[in-house]
Amino acid sequence: MTPPARSFNPQGDAPSSDQASLLAPSRSRDGRSLPATANSVMASSRGQSSYATANAPPGSFSSELRPSISRDGRLRPDFDTHAIIVGDDSNTTTEQRQAELQDQIEKETKIKIGSENLLEALNAKNAKNTRDQRQKVEEELSISNRKLAQLRLGLAAEIQRAKEVKSPPADPQSRLSYLFRRNLSRSPSRHVVQKEEEEEQETESPTFVLDNILQALEANGMTPEYYVERANSLVDLFKRHPTLKYDLAWDIFGLRMQTMLLSDSREVVAAAYRVMRYSFTDRKSLQIIRGLHTDYLVILSLVKESKASVEREQALKFVRSFLDVKGGVEEISRAVIRIIVAVAEHADDRLRNIAILTLAEILVRKPPLLVSAGGMGTLTDALGEGSYHAAESIGTSFLYLLDTPRRRKFLRSGHELEAPFAIFTDAVGIHGHMHEEKLKANAKVIATLIRSWSGLLALCMNDFLAIRSLLLSLQIPTPHVRNVLLELLFDILRIKPPSWSSSFLAGRRLTTYGRVTNLKNQSSRDSPILNAEDKTNGWNLLEHYVSVVLAIFLHAGLVPALLQAEEDPLTLPLKRKTTLLLGEVLKMANELLPSSWSASLQVLPQLLQTAAQFESEERFLAIGTIYQVDSVNRTLYRSGPTSLSTGKALIGSDNAASSRKTEQPKSQSAMQMDEGQFRALMVDTQVLNTVSFQKWRWDLIQNIIEGPLLNAKRLDEAMKATKFVHRLLGFYRPFKYRFSEVKNTKPNQRYVRAGCALMHSLLQNPEGVRYLSDSKFIRQLAECLSHFDRMSGLTSESPIFQADRMNETLTGGYFALLGALTKDPKGVQILERWRFLNMFYHVIELNDRDDLIKTLLSNMDYSLDGHLRIIISKAMTSCSKDIRIFATRLLRKYATKSMETTDCGIAEWAIKLLVTQLYDPEVEVCEVAIKILEEACNQTQSLEYVVKCRPALDHLGEIGAPLLLRFLSTSVGYHYLDGLDYITREMDDWFLGRNDTYVALIEASMARALADIPEKPQAHLSYDDNPDPPEYGIVPPHFYRELTRTKEGCKLLEQKGHFDEFVATIRDFSMENDDAETILKVKGCLWAVGNVGSMELGAPFLESSDVVKWIVKIAETSEVLSLRGTAFYVLGLISRSLHGQEILLEYGWDGVVNESGEALGFCLPLDFRKLFSIQPWAAKSDNISWKRKADVKVAITDNEPVNARILKLATDLGNTVLAKKAANDLQTIKAKKAPGFSKPVIFHKVMQILEAHHFRLPACRFVLDLFDKRVLRQIVFDEEGEEGEEEEQEDDGSDESEFESETEIDQMSTNGVSSQP
Repeated sequence: MTPPARSFNPQGDAPSSDQASLLAPSRSRDGRSLPATANSVMASSRGQSSYATANAPPGSFSSELRPSISRDGRLRPDFDTHAIIVGDDSNTTTEQRQAELQDQIEKETKIKIGSENLLEALNAKNAKNTRDQRQKVEEELSISNRKLAQLRLGLAAEIQRAKEVKSPPADPQSRLSYLFRRNLSRSPSRHVVQKEEEEEQETESPTFVLDNILQALEANGMTPEYYVERANSLVDLFKRHPTLKYDLAWDIFGLRMQTMLLSDSREVVAAAYRVMRYSFTDRKSLQIIRGLHTDYLVILSLVKESKASVEREQALKFVRSFLDVKGGVEEISRAVIRIIVAVAEHADDRLRNIAILTLAEILVRKPPLLVSAGGMGTLTDALGEGSYHAAESIGTSFLYLLDTPRRRKFLRSGHELEAPFAIFTDAVGIHGHMHEEKLKANAKVIATLIRSWSGLLALCMNDFLAIRSLLLSLQIPTPHVRNVLLELLFDILRIKPPSWSSSFLAGRRLTTYGRVTNLKNQSSRDSPILNAEDKTNGWNLLEHYVSVVLAIFLHAGLVPALLQAEEDPLTLPLKRKTTLLLGEVLKMANELLPSSWSASLQVLPQLLQTAAQFESEERFLAIGTIYQVDSVNRTLYRSGPTSLSTGKALIGSDNAASSRKTEQPKSQSAMQMDEGQFRALMVDTQVLNTVSFQKWRWDLIQNIIEGPLLNAKRLDEAMKATKFVHRLLGFYRPFKYRFSEVKNTKPNQRYVRAGCALMHSLLQNPEGVRYLSDSKFIRQLAECLSHFDRMSGLTSESPIFQADRMNETLTGGYFALLGALTKDPKGVQILERWRFLNMFYHVIELNDRDDLIKTLLSNMDYSLDGHLRIIISKAMTSCSKDIRIFATRLLRKYATKSMETTDCGIAEWAIKLLVTQLYDPEVEVCEVAIKILEEACNQTQSLEYVVKCRPALDHLGEIGAPLLLRFLSTSVGYHYLDGLDYITREMDDWFLGRNDTYVALIEASMARALADIPEKPQAHLSYDDNPDPPEYGIVPPHFYRELTRTKEGCKLLEQKGHFDEFVATIRDFSMENDDAETILKVKGCLWAVGNVGSMELGAPFLESSDVVKWIVKIAETSEVLSLRGTAFYVLGLISRSLHGQEILLEYGWDGVVNESGEALGFCLPLDFRKLFSIQPWAAKSDNISWKRKADVKVAITDNEPVNARILKLATDLGNTVLAKKAANDLQTIKAKKAPGFSKPVIFHKVMQILEAHHFRLPACRFVLDLFDKRVLRQIVFDEEGEEGEEEEQEDDGSDESEFESETEIDQMSTNGVSSQP
């Protein structure tokens, strides 16, 4: 796949269409031949392509690479970073092909969905008028379905193909080779020859090959291609033999690299940087490489103009790869970081983004180094300017520094995190799309900061100043600013707008939503009724975090700010959005906060006061706002359950019962319809008037099937007096090719639903059963299925159930109709009569029809004991791995049924089968079974039955651990595990190390939940009963919590004395603020104490110690901010038990309970400011300031007056006022052939000046370009002591260089800044 040609030309060097080949040293940009001397020194190219490698190399990063045009007009391909070249197609990689296929699949899926929606709309209209349109749409839909099937097959083949290639073939035409070869095409025959050569080459010793390559690099005066290809071979050798770099002869290798780095060809220099990256092993190797004077070489590469993009990019990658080596950051010099800072500040630089990212990484690894190099200001600007798209990553680096007092001192002002807020507070009167984009970017950064405990506490300093300034920005009379702020508040408070919000924001009245009143009942019917035991397994830390964020914003004045925005709405949509947010905030406050907080809010005192002022006209606006908010609030409570699983507004069984009562009379009245009404209804359906099913009214047909046909008299009339049932069943007969030829679209699923309802209704009456059993529909369906039964002897050229038909038409719906029969014993008898069950046994033995087997298994009902249960158990044990996993997932529906409310035999059967699956040879199958059993164990009876099955889980290791933990929660499970000697072993394991692992697990879960990354949509079929995606932010199972559920467990915990050990650790190290290992240990002990205290049986442990006092102290006064967060969550766990809430109240913390008095696990301090009290810090100069005064004095002094003048002027280049004059003076000195510019000593001193002060990139480039090239060669090869002959030759292009210097001087005068240490 060749990528499309795109241009990337930030500096305006030359149009992309005129760009030369990367290696075209013999031609200039306008196509004229260059002098022979230029050829011999490999004249540099103007291409913009990159050296990026075939595998992710050390220090690699993804930059926006663009293909360039070669001399013969062909595109240079842009390669993926992790390219694997498969087969003979040299121009595409398997990842690229997969990505292309995925894109095409997404595109076709969108077309398909659009067509289905259009078809649904057309079906609702008059059939005559829309027939032609409907046919066209159906044709498009069938084409889309065929394309999707082909693309999916292609993708599956491509993935399989990629799996077969275990590692990338050793192809010399790797990514770099492609970029540096003249001829990009490759014939298959040549490829075969190359493969053979490589196989021969592999037989040689890698050391011998290395010697040969290094010897080849010794040759002088060769073309750039020669050196680049040898360098590529060297990189490939290091990739194939990673241990080879440990035995490098550094004197020889280093000399070759130095020679390449001093080349005049940019490509050769870039290749040298790349080779050196792959030669890194440890810190010692970095020191050896730095000994080759690479610091100076990297600086000179980075200050070059953007047209040297290949060299600059590889130089920056070279520096970044230091970070991949342990302790490598210690070897990055301050001078190099100064230049990276200059690159990061240069707005138009192509490498700016990656330079900022590199600085952020150095900040995390070694803050003093970055601070001394003046990088903090650059990062702070990038954090708040809104144009750097990965500003969240910089925010994360700052948050890392904020966590502990020792790192916090590197943030000198303490206000760095407030930079993103400035764009909101300064936004008066600013308009435009760019400004709105910057606002949105900064809103993302603010959300990221608030989602971290460190960021939240830092922003609450100075009496919540940053939060209050954000809320005051709502008063700015600019619509797009307010809109972004409201969206930010929705995001921070994690409010998901209700389904009717879009209509409400568009201006429709709340009373017009017909379905709103029924939504709550619907949701209560759909959600299964959970047992009381469930509530202790799904505790959500995320909601506790949202509660404290909501409290902070309410404390900072959220409600008054929103009410003020209501009074000055700017636009009607903004007014509605503000009203909706206000309603959601009031609802959340009622659910998440103690009553002392929410009670005063709900009455909106500010509005009531205004509404009561009868002499003022503003009262009408206040009354209208109160009405709107009240209306929204009522609709919110009516339209669905609370946002919390354990919310205050209980959805009891009363709602479900009332909804059932309203439904029952409806169906009963339909059954009691009289004969006249029934006949009129049948005529209205058009079934009796025409055989064309497109003209039938399927909504009325569905109503008749689910209502009157359940009445025996009406059914008899429909079967015998009219042709209603006959025509309906005739529509479904396979050999009439009506239902079986209907396209498989979303709107057409109504035919399947109607068919299932018809089967159900006929089975309710003996006459209906007899009619169905003797009908041609069942007989023909049996014949169609027999074509796939090898024992039947029947075959067909085009069977109904072939794969393409199953995909494109509703043929698969026949299994749904058969599934409807399996729900009733009479239906199963019909299937037995026509040998369906025999055929099912044979179908699941088919090796090449997984789609047919999945459709069959997923549509059957296994509630009745019989052959179907044997069929699924056979599929779970003898079919392919995919089918076994699929069949195991299907049991989830049955295994998680309550043993109290249903026939317990169903759940017992499913659990038995799942326990059998634990011994499957494939670990993936076992993992699925474990997850379903774990979910089933939420119910005590199911848990006891699983224990009764005595599953052996030792062979599964970590996968089976969560299930074994669940066993501890009952006495039966405790004694079973005690007999296996599991409890004491596991207890010691947790005490000695697993507690610390638990900290990492729960913090990662919280970080993932707060990051709010959308789940990737899984490409599975709709009937695949996958478990729900993992919920992040839920408290994972903890050994000590499960142990404390039983009296036996509490007794063992007391005997072992582990709880007392945890309390002692918390007491002794509660104020630790530096040692990471001790902090981790304290966090582990906090989580253990919290999990024990969350159980009612764990209350005596809290009573017997003063641990709660110490946890409160940590939450309110600890200097480690993340430890404060852990203590806050742990207090929430303790408040889960009512006994824990009583203890917390003694220490000034108030818990939240629901209407029935149950604890919800949210708590806040009565004195709210205590939680956010942070001592302001002062930046210390220790380890930050660089003792550079003496160095600078040496650098700017010289015995020779001209040289001293040069050094003084070089220093002045960093001063905005003096920069232009200094540049002119330096240019004058250079024109007079001053000897200082050819002396290595002066070069060293200038480098010291660049390291000591802050300079813009053009200033650095200008001063370094003044020196002769020979100076660098003398320094690199340590020839500084030798006096070279000073032969100065007049250059014809002196005028041109003078012109360029003038341009640089002008640029510096606009970009220069004052020197700063």
